[in-house]
Amino acid sequence: MPDIADITPLQPDDGSHDRIDVHHHFCAPEWLEWAEGQGLANRKALPPWARWDAAAALDLMDRAGIATAVLKPMLPARYATSAQLREATAVTLRAAAEVTRAHPGRFAFHAPLFLDDPEVARWALRLGLDELGAVGVNVTANYGGVYLGDPSYDPLFAELDERSAVVDTHPHNLPGVGGGGGGGGMAPAGGPGPDAGPGAGHGSGGGPGAGLRTGADAGPGAGRGPGAGGGPGGVAVPGIPHFLCDFLLDTTRAALNMIHKGTLDRFPNLSVILPHAGGFLPHIATRVQAFAGSLTPPVDPAMVRDYLLRFYYDTAGPMSPAGTLLAMASPDRILFGSDWPACPSDMVTGIALPGLADDPALTPAHRRGINRDNAVRLMPSLAPLSPARV
Repeated sequence: MPDIADITPLQPDDGSHDRIDVHHHFCAPEWLEWAEGQGLANRKALPPWARWDAAAALDLMDRAGIATAVLKPMLPARYATSAQLREATAVTLRAAAEVTRAHPGRFAFHAPLFLDDPEVARWALRLGLDELGAVGVNVTANYGGVYLGDPSYDPLFAELDERSAVVDTHPHNLPGVGGGGGGGGMAPAGGPGPDAGPGAGHGSGGGPGAGLRTGADAGPGAGRGPGAGGGPGGVAVPGIPHFLCDFLLDTTRAALNMIHKGTLDRFPNLSVILPHAGGFLPHIATRVQAFAGSLTPPVDPAMVRDYLLRFYYDTAGPMSPAGTLLAMASPDRILFGSDWPACPSDMVTGIALPGLADDPALTPAHRRGINRDNAVRLMPSLAPLSPARV
């Protein structure tokens, strides 16, 4: 019998070999072919994140220990009519469903909703959730300056609430920055321009309609609601890409508006995921609580704290050290997100994963939850999908 001192203790399972990635951008090759045929996109002008490839995705997933990736669809163009937007969404949803069927256990997907076109959005949620098996929906923080939480979105949120839906959010350019607001899909007809904006190399492909514009700047399709075309005072900082800080503020604005409007109280069955660790929200949470009475109408500081514990947060980014997030959010509501391919493979494997593994604020139990278990609790259908990893 070997001496007990010679036996190496088993390392706790932190889920790093069977991760579930809830932030994996997906621009369907079928959509690109369709969009080129419609004169909406130019393959050569698109940035790397818009040329999704299954083999490259699986390679990154295998190297990063990702068992299952939840696809966040992107439709990077501006659509002149509701019919065109519906067709683009149908092509994308069916492509995502086919990827899921072709690679059992490796992929799931969200349904993209354009909240500035309620009819198409209702149709898309039914096609995606009820017919094709989407595990949630993806929305953008604002549409033409109208942020999540706005009462105009209530009819659609009521349908999502009936389904106890997961609502995955993503930021984009601030209203008035780059000539547009959030990631709506509709825009006046016009010739597409190259995705030449400062965010093109990383996260400009955020929300459902994010990506190409008819102008020179990378951004979402312009929204059709109030404030379409950008709110007052939006200013870009030369040389600083929008995704670096504006995206985080966009998420923060959406989260605060949902707190202010009581969205999760009115729709208690929704589960809302805030990307990039909640933007600035965890870092300014004490400030928001202290000044909650300055909102119009005022909000009870306890409500701010309650919502901080009710939101979900993903680690895409790479995420900052987790101490502040853990001080403000529940550890069982933090989810792993790679942000690939907007976040390059070497950044995922060389910065994001080591940062998560070495973060002193995280215990092995925290890491196991973040890497896998929290996502399974949120989206139980993923549990039988994810194959065992070795």
